[in-house]
Amino acid sequence: MKHFIQTALLGLALVMSTLTFAQDNKANNIDNSNIALQGYSPVSYLDLGLAQRGHKNFKSEYNKVNYYFTSAAQKAAFDKNPAKYEPQFGGFCAFGIYAGAKFRVDPNKFIVEDGKYYLYLNNVELDAKQLWLAENNHKKLTKVADKNWEKLSKTHN
Repeated sequence: MKHFIQTALLGLALVMSTLTFAQDNKANNIDNSNIALQGYSPVSYLDLGLAQRGHKNFKSEYNKVNYYFTSAAQKAAFDKNPAKYEPQFGGFCAFGIYAGAKFRVDPNKFIVEDGKYYLYLNNVELDAKQLWLAENNHKKLTKVADKNWEKLSKTHN
């Protein structure tokens, strides 16, 4: 398995070199209008295990970032405990953070584990979610990613 991860990291390095536009130095993965998760609902990820696009009619702001929801009930759940619903690693690719870089994600590529949700890069060259799952050691990967995030979360444009 160690050889597999080394090969995967080499592949990620190749993708990193060809996809520099996808890398971001912001602390949170947001667009220019400060909309988190490309408009997908954080409550849907965590409570339903689904990737659902939210609606601008159900919007909350938390830490200067806008979140969209699918319903008033989701908005109320978020407003009651917004920190619970924040994406791990600022909404950047969990495998990228593990490897030491910030990458934008495909909002449909995610996992829910231990009451948190993790998002992943997906493109024609790399499915980061599958790399994460193939390692079959979530605790080890998150331990390394958490340590990397301490440094990466402090970098801004």
